[in-house]
This record gives sequence, structure tokens and C-alpha cells, in this order.
Amino acid sequence: MLELQRTIAKPVSLSGIGLHTGTSCTMTFVPAPENSGIKFVRVDLGGRPEIPANADFVVDISRGTTLGLGSAKVFTVEHVLAAIVGLQIDNITIELDGIEPPIGDGSAMPYVEKLVEAGFVTQEAPKDYLVIDQTVMYHNDEEKIDIVALPMNSYRISMMVDYENPVLGSQHTGLFDLEKEFVTEFAPARTFSFLSEVEMLADKGLIKGGNIDNAVVIVDHEIDEAGLKRLKNKLGLAKDITLSHEGFLNNNKLRFKNEPVRHKLLDLMGDLALIGTPIKAQILAARPGHKANVEFAKKIRSLYQQKKIVKKYQFVKKEGVVFDANAIQRILPHRYPFLLVDKIIELDLDKKVVGVKSVTVNEPFFQGHFPGQAIMPGVLIIEAMAQVSGILVLNSFMDPENHLVMFMSINNAKFRKPVVPGDQLYLESEVIGKKSKYFSIKGSAYVNNDLVAEAEFMGAIVDKENQKEK
Repeated sequence: MLELQRTIAKPVSLSGIGLHTGTSCTMTFVPAPENSGIKFVRVDLGGRPEIPANADFVVDISRGTTLGLGSAKVFTVEHVLAAIVGLQIDNITIELDGIEPPIGDGSAMPYVEKLVEAGFVTQEAPKDYLVIDQTVMYHNDEEKIDIVALPMNSYRISMMVDYENPVLGSQHTGLFDLEKEFVTEFAPARTFSFLSEVEMLADKGLIKGGNIDNAVVIVDHEIDEAGLKRLKNKLGLAKDITLSHEGFLNNNKLRFKNEPVRHKLLDLMGDLALIGTPIKAQILAARPGHKANVEFAKKIRSLYQQKKIVKKYQFVKKEGVVFDANAIQRILPHRYPFLLVDKIIELDLDKKVVGVKSVTVNEPFFQGHFPGQAIMPGVLIIEAMAQVSGILVLNSFMDPENHLVMFMSINNAKFRKPVVPGDQLYLESEVIGKKSKYFSIKGSAYVNNDLVAEAEFMGAIVDKENQKEK
């Protein structure tokens, strides 16, 4: 795998119609600078809105992967992204004058050919690989879908599908060498659909750009000549549709014996591009689809964002510690004697954080609370939970350097047991709601697994500069 970032040498374009919308579109691949990533640009809309190719901008996964930002959308991006990832391109801008990329022949090959035609430029910045160092799993019991990422210092994908159809049966495939196998073994694999799906999609007004030449249609039920004519009319085709003995429409031969599962692997590659960075991992997938792919990409993207944050603030790696006291002071504005968290031992972005406060007899508040019977004030336990919460929401919602957490209310506060010198407080905060810059948190404090205090917080993220002006 390449070690330095890569873009293309010159702009290249291709035109055609979109699979689902049937609208015409010219798509242009444009070189991009280091660390800019992959972006779609709707040049036909006012302001030329840019949509980053990451899972945060997925707005629909019903029949493909759709990205959106405000009113701007780009349909069916997975084949384009698969071509970009398969060619190990890190930085590129994709300009479109329509809502959906040209479908081509239903594979990633038309895009690959254009990108190869453009040529590649090796950039100076190193690739920002996410090296998977722990097992990441997605499971959907109802649909029997499993996707797993395992630690590996390279990029591999193995896949199994079972459509319970006699024409296809159970199929397996695997990509083990990106540079040697992608272009020849997976990029040419075309999209496919069962006849029953085609009829249903046509009835819903979808696949307006679909025809027998840009998809393999697998016959999964009996259909007579009258039915073929009705389908021809629904799809708006000029030529008659025929049924082959092999179970495909128009005798459309497979490019590979297991072309359907190879295309599913291609789809997964494209959807995993939405992690927003190249990965090193072994991916195992059984019966995946776009919904599962995107949910899995979101899980890994969250892991990537968390690793970036930890790397940004925690300079020395310590076993069992996410942020030490020095890192906490890089995130929070609090200082002695009001910094009430010593370390963060668990962080799950957007969800949960666990911090630790060691309560010693040297705490300044024990001088007056109370002489002869030291008890940590309940309001300071609440403050400690709030500080831990601040670390969670600052890193989950926006850049800590330029923002503060301002708490708006404290509800349902309860103090169950006293906290005294020698105790070690475990402070847990969990997001229970968020909207824009506002959030709600459930905080709990424990000593030796005993709940000693709890409360719910509501707060907001505010700009530091605005607070200084006030």
C-alpha cells in the first residue's frame, strides 16, 4: 500500500445519465491539494455547494448511497468512491452539473479508466491511515448481516452472499492485493438486480436511467412474453427484452462467474470510503447492503475521529488512560483549585465518557467542609461530573480550543453517600440528547461501584471570542 498521499494529474470528464433519476450529468474529476480529502461539488447550484465524502453527510441509503448538505444532494456515489479508493487516491474534487453521476455500464470501470487517463501525482504528505487495532463489529440479526474489521497491517476484504436464488446460490470472493486485483478483478463487476426488484423500482418511478446494458437482471420468477413487453414499456426501452436459458434478461452473460458478489464487494469499498481516511484492516462481510455498510462506516469513522482527538491532546501513550492531567488541561480551561478530574479512562465519542478524580486530604475545600469531619461538597461532585461531560461534548461537537461548555440547568440531582479523603471517584457522563449546539447529559459518580451522586445537565457550546467580548 502507498505511503504518500495521491491525487490526479489533470481534470477529466465523462457524461451520461444517472441510474435512478435518469437525468443527464457531466462529472469532472479535478486534482486537489494535500489533506483536502474527497469532495463532491454541485456546480449547477448557486454557490457551488461542496459535500464531503464522509458518513456524516449520508442522507439516504434506500437504493444506493446518497450524500447531502442542505438542499444539495448527490445520488449513487458508491461506484465513484470505489474507483477512487481502489486506485488509492486521497485528494480529489468531483464536480457534477447534475444530481447523480453517470451510471456507465453499472460498474466502476468507466471511472477507473478516466482516472487512469488523468494520471496520478504523488504528494508530499503521508497518508493518514487508520490502523484498526481492535475488533469492530456490526450485526443485524433480522437481516442476517455481519461485518467485522480485524487488525491487519494491510487492506483485505472477504465477502459472502446468499440470495437463496437457484441462478446465484451462495457466492464468495475476496480482495487481497489492492494494487494487483482491484482494476482487473473487481472494478468491472456490474450492478445487478432481481427481476422482481426491477419491476418494483420501475413501478415506484425509480431506475429511470436503468436499462439492460447497465445492469445484470436476474430472473427470479416466471415471466411470459406479455410480461416482458410490459417491462419494456415501464423501462422505456426501444428494443425488445428476451429471456435467456441461464436466467438473465437479454442473454446478458456474467463477466465473472461470481460477478454479483464481486459487485457487492465493490459497493462495500465505496461505502467504506465514507470513513474519510484510508484504513488498514481485514474486513469480513456476510450479506451486506448499503444500510449496513454505512452504519459500519460510521462506527469506524467514530473510532477514527476519537483516535485523532486522543493523538492531538495526549502526547504520551499510557496504558488504560485516554487523557492524562496534562491532556485535560489542553482541553478544559479549568485550573487549580477548580480542576476536578485527574484522568479520562474511557471515551466513546458522541456517547459516553468516564473520568477519575482521586480525593485526597489535601483538597483545599476540606479546610472548611467540615473541620474535623471532611466531606466533599456535593456541588463539587456535580462540578466534577460537569467537567467530565465538558470533555465529551467539546470533542464530540466542535473544536475545544475555540469553544466553551456553558451549563444551562441541573436537574434531578441526588446525593446518596458521602465522599471522603481516600475515595476515588469514577465519573460517568452519557449523552441523552443533542440538537445543534445544545445537549443533555446524564452524569453519575461512583466510589467502589457504589453510586454516590447523580444528576442531569443541559448545556450549550459557545464561542470563546463571543464570551470575551461580553
